[in-house]
Amino acid sequence: MADLRFFNCKGPFTASELASIADTKLVGDEKASYKDVAAIDLAGPDDVTFLDNRKYLDAFSKTRAGLCIVHPDLANHAPEGLNLLLTPQPYMAYAKIANLFYEKEPVDSQISSLAHIDPSATIGQGVYIEAGAYIGKNVVVGNDTQILANAVIREGVQIGNSCIISSNVTISHSLIGNAVTIHPGTQIGQDGFGFASGPQGHLRIPQLGRVIIEDHVNIGANTTIDRGAGPDTVIGTGSQIDNLVQIAHNVVIGAGCVLVAQVGISGSTKLGNFCVAGGQAGLAGHLTIGDGVTMAAKSGVMKNIEAGQTVGGFPAIPQKEWLKKQATLNKIIKKTNQKDKHHV
Repeated sequence: MADLRFFNCKGPFTASELASIADTKLVGDEKASYKDVAAIDLAGPDDVTFLDNRKYLDAFSKTRAGLCIVHPDLANHAPEGLNLLLTPQPYMAYAKIANLFYEKEPVDSQISSLAHIDPSATIGQGVYIEAGAYIGKNVVVGNDTQILANAVIREGVQIGNSCIISSNVTISHSLIGNAVTIHPGTQIGQDGFGFASGPQGHLRIPQLGRVIIEDHVNIGANTTIDRGAGPDTVIGTGSQIDNLVQIAHNVVIGAGCVLVAQVGISGSTKLGNFCVAGGQAGLAGHLTIGDGVTMAAKSGVMKNIEAGQTVGGFPAIPQKEWLKKQATLNKIIKKTNQKDKHHV
């Protein structure tokens, strides 16, 4: 259960209301009322929980929750008397219900006298700006956007409606769409890592592009997104970027992509729509990754990948092939160790 010092719970809601909001089939008492959401092993009779992974079937069979969201195929494992919400997508249904219980409070329009806002900046209606924020020349901030303490918005940046720019974010050379959330410490629009090398050393190349962030993108804390060298760096609609991700100049990320923590994408690489890069995956530069590609954690991607593939390992190859090679290697090592024991 959430700590109510930090979160405001909107419950209770009836089972019927929850079934409707989550587009699920209710099995049980439609008038039963629930106050909160909770993990399956911690939930009590007043709580809603969910099951989306067979690993937790034992916990499901013993849960004390009052209502559980579950796939129809697993409903027979429910303890007697447990009300159920049946759906093929339990986690999505849970997300809808959790957002209902913990709907974000609207923020009143307020601009701190301790913020610096250049007179040439255009500030929309309902904007909230905290102390220490810096908004430079010709910046445009859309309606209902929040800019939190010590954020720096450099000259010419455009930010759309209903965005959240968290504390200590720095943005330059960027155009940002609507409903974009950027978490603390993230840096966007700085120089890309571009230079010419010769016997006398390295000469920086002017980075003359921008960063384009489309609508409904979420960017985690302490992530860095470099502006393009000439072409733009682009983050597609609805993409989700974790903490500590590096996106280099000229990279294009398609719609709906997911980049997990410590992913690094080298310059001019292009990802299609709905790609997933697991934690610490590294992508070389100038690659083309097709739609729907999944790159396992720690993948070292050195070549183009066709749409729909799942890859892993270093260098990255189709994941099934990589797993077979790992299994074969383990067998060889085991046999070698056994031979060594016989020779001792």
